[in-house]
Amino acid sequence: MEEVVLRNQSRHALRIAALTLSVAATAGTALAAPSCGTDPVVLNSYFETGFPLPTRLAEEFTRQFPNVTFDIKEDQFANMMENSPRILSEPNAPDLIRVPSITDLVANNLLRNLDADFDALGWDQFPAGQLVQLRVEEGGRPRGTGSLYGMGINYSMTGVFYNKELAAQIGMTEAPKSVAELDALMAKAKEAGILPVMQWNKGTGGFAFPLQNLMGAYGAPEPINDWIFQKDGATINTADNLKAAEHLEGWIKAGYFPSDANAIEYFQMMSRFMGGEGLFMFNGDWESGNLDTNAKDKFGFFIMPSLEEGGRHASMSSPLTFGISANAANPECAAFFLDWVARNEEARKINVEVGGSNPGGPTDLPMPAVEPGSVTEQSLAAGATLAQDNGAMDFIANATGAIFAAGWTPELQKMVGGQQNAGGLLEAVQREYETQLSR
Repeated sequence: MEEVVLRNQSRHALRIAALTLSVAATAGTALAAPSCGTDPVVLNSYFETGFPLPTRLAEEFTRQFPNVTFDIKEDQFANMMENSPRILSEPNAPDLIRVPSITDLVANNLLRNLDADFDALGWDQFPAGQLVQLRVEEGGRPRGTGSLYGMGINYSMTGVFYNKELAAQIGMTEAPKSVAELDALMAKAKEAGILPVMQWNKGTGGFAFPLQNLMGAYGAPEPINDWIFQKDGATINTADNLKAAEHLEGWIKAGYFPSDANAIEYFQMMSRFMGGEGLFMFNGDWESGNLDTNAKDKFGFFIMPSLEEGGRHASMSSPLTFGISANAANPECAAFFLDWVARNEEARKINVEVGGSNPGGPTDLPMPAVEPGSVTEQSLAAGATLAQDNGAMDFIANATGAIFAAGWTPELQKMVGGQQNAGGLLEAVQREYETQLSR
């Protein structure tokens, strides 16, 4: 193991040296690429509660670079959405922070511009599509172009997990190839006394997951990305999205979700699903490693089917985004860590085994091996299908810093409670979106 560590360090040192010479030759001055040096460094870090991947990566980084340790604080996703501006404004702002949405943070000059790190660390070797969601124009909008303000520590996608035992009980022998086939499986489960879908909707609107998957089935992902990226004139209230919202409303009225969905938090959903409650669960591939480790061979994963068999697949797919505070004490070490996560062999292995997602990085780096038949193998294969169809969408909750809390969550909770319909949902969210952009 020591030999592996030394080899990894040597490779990284040689690459940094080569980059330094390249940059220096270009600029005519001796510019050093970001690194953590040899003096003691403590990276002030703010991670998301309940997701072990960043901490596991931090532990491995300290093992390879013992002069660097991490002071980790954790919080829930909803709190991070609300509190990130305040935390990044404090004198002791995090060096590394999980950032659910970056537009408002960029508008308020709270995140480090990573363009210099992009050049010095050779991030032009990464596929441009991996970084497009993390680019923002000056002033915070639109997204998708402009300077780089974040990096993904992996690149996840959402789809549908299923319980193999329950699937066998209703005669499901393969993944559905169309929305109609998915509907039929839900109906068979309901008829057999099996809960068709386990889903959470408390705290943050977990019903946004099936809704956006349906949006991707009924329409193209590009207009949805335009809305998320705050392009001029973009709207979420389209004819295709209305059909998707009506379809979700139909599932709710058919009793396909838990009757207490508005009282179920994310981690309660995971516990109940892993305990055998629910044929399906709309969620992200970040749970693949968890299911492989703690419920081996009991679950599977498939990409959301297209509306008609053979159609284009589209799904939520985005980087697990981390930014560096504009006031960070150790910004270069933080940038070096983000680069190491993507390139280091052991880090990529941890990313796949624990995170269950594509580690990203340069395309010439091999994908770590996974166990045949595992949930992780299935989710990575689904990601390849999504890439082939060019169907990646960012998450509709990331359109603004507050749209999840002030728009999607309350309106989806109303829909589950029978107090909102599909048209009213989209109208209300679009009004809230426009209100937030006007501030």
